[in-house]
Amino acid sequence: MTRQPENHPTDTRDSQGGRVPPQRPPRYPMPQAPLVNRCSLPPWALASREFQENPWPIEIVGVRQEEARLFTLLDRISDSQERGGIFHEYLSERFLLSDWFGPGLSEREKARHSYLRFLQGWGADSNGRAGAVLKGWVESRFGLRATYHQGRLAEDPKARERYGRDRMRGEAETMGITLQLDLLYTFCQYELERLGPGDRWKTLFRGTHDPEEYAVRREGDGDGSLVELNNLSSFTSDQEIAWEFGSSVWEVRVPLAKIVFFSGLVPRHLLEGECEYLVLGGEYRVKRLSW
Repeated sequence: MTRQPENHPTDTRDSQGGRVPPQRPPRYPMPQAPLVNRCSLPPWALASREFQENPWPIEIVGVRQEEARLFTLLDRISDSQERGGIFHEYLSERFLLSDWFGPGLSEREKARHSYLRFLQGWGADSNGRAGAVLKGWVESRFGLRATYHQGRLAEDPKARERYGRDRMRGEAETMGITLQLDLLYTFCQYELERLGPGDRWKTLFRGTHDPEEYAVRREGDGDGSLVELNNLSSFTSDQEIAWEFGSSVWEVRVPLAKIVFFSGLVPRHLLEGECEYLVLGGEYRVKRLSW
């Protein structure tokens, strides 16, 4: 049998058929190492515009199964406000109180170790310590990298240093915060399904004075820009409120699976909000509104 010549995919040959040694390939910038996540979907898919256009349910792996008794209890409760109260009480007992600190813990000390502290801190300053903890949690659970924290993280070494410091100090001050946030997201998704079975999107609004935070690619005649948002961002369901937070307002069709928290999820006496939603980042097609 006649032996066939070896076929190298990178081979090139001169005009006489002789093999030309392959040249060194061009050097490309090394991509960032992928983050390990606990989400049922890979980060690149979750962050894509295709997910916005065709979303499906996602979960933090294992949380629903590990806390099955909570959701079994919630299944028997028809009132959403009552479910929110039960959820908060469950978290307080599950993560915060008697086993670690004893019965003499004050309400102020309890709040220090509660997820509520970080939601309140985010509302005051999303680029502070609480914001760093929440953005870090998104990185660890969903694999979506933070892009902004008092500066663009890809370009500003000082911003990266502040982000790392704020995240480390915030996490060190509060026991079990990542597990609390895991349950908060899981409860939020449970509640959205209870409130609107079969729904996949919610129209939300975002106002901003900081366009430099975003990578924007204009498409068409200005109605339908593609925007890359930070890994966690605030939205509102009230268009008028959005104008109070920026000179530009975007209307966005947000997948329900990307909503981490919304005002009213827990009883309002625990946490006030201005129709606020916390939403996972990535690519979004947005509509810019005129005043």
